[in-house]
Amino acid sequence: MRSTHGHFVKASGLRWLSLMVTVQIPFIRRRWALPFLTILAPSQRWSTERGRRHKKLTDWARQAVLQTKRWLANRAIVIVADSSFAALELIASVRQHVCFVTRLRLDANLFAPAPTRRSGQRGRQPKKGRQLPKLSKILTNRTTRWTKIVMPEWYGGERHTLEIVTGTAVWYHSGLPPVPIRWLLVRDPSGVRDPQAFLCTDLGATPAQILGWFVQRWSIETTFQEVRDHLGVETQRQWSDLAILRTTPALLGFYSLITIWANTMSGASGFIHPRAAAWYTKSELTFSDAIAAVRRAFWSPPNFSMSRKNSDMVEIPAALLQRLTETLCYAA
Repeated sequence: MRSTHGHFVKASGLRWLSLMVTVQIPFIRRRWALPFLTILAPSQRWSTERGRRHKKLTDWARQAVLQTKRWLANRAIVIVADSSFAALELIASVRQHVCFVTRLRLDANLFAPAPTRRSGQRGRQPKKGRQLPKLSKILTNRTTRWTKIVMPEWYGGERHTLEIVTGTAVWYHSGLPPVPIRWLLVRDPSGVRDPQAFLCTDLGATPAQILGWFVQRWSIETTFQEVRDHLGVETQRQWSDLAILRTTPALLGFYSLITIWANTMSGASGFIHPRAAAWYTKSELTFSDAIAAVRRAFWSPPNFSMSRKNSDMVEIPAALLQRLTETLCYAA
């Protein structure tokens, strides 16, 4: 199981931390990010205005990650996060339970592992060894040996060649626990993308695995866009924070339910097909096709009516009824 989480901000100062699992949908080729846990994380301004104790976003994330691990104690979980969650305190608290992957600053303080304690040595055990060069210097150093790697799926889902350099280190800040990490520095030979750095708490993970996990995080942006467009998230006509608290997690969960129902129907009958127009070709199913298929199934129940025939009733041809139903499924 690979879980990704992110957040988006509402104008009222309420933020949502949503954990999603990225899965390969059988009836399409790409992965979808399906929400399974959504938590309200108010901003500091919102808490201050209401006289409440503020809880940091990273604290909510720590609780959500540990709760997920408790639910799936026997599963290996990879958490992929954006730079908002690249916090030493958060990573140190969850790295023993899950594999954590996120971005890393180019000026991060990296050190060698602490030296082995000698027999009879006095004093406290050191937390770190000698300081290592910053990734920004490794990036500009002409003696750095770069290795080429071909990613089958990069930005836009296209195959792309990258240059990488990797190593292990201890990420440390004074007053915070040290965290052993595998760092990965990536640059684009074509120059289209800026160099990026990533970290992974699994020291045995390969660069291809780390990049592959992080690529899956981009499907979360598609999920956020689709729940806004088709389920009305962030557009609810509600003035009460409690109402928003109830409806937003329900709508995000509804996205996952619709996907599961559409997948079940596709496997049973295989009748779900992407809807295209003369000016817009679409080879794969999208969420609009999935929700239209679910609506069609709910709106077409078997007719068990035993009432006598009404002479004033006008029969509609089946083809016309199907066209009307199809139009309403996408327009609702």
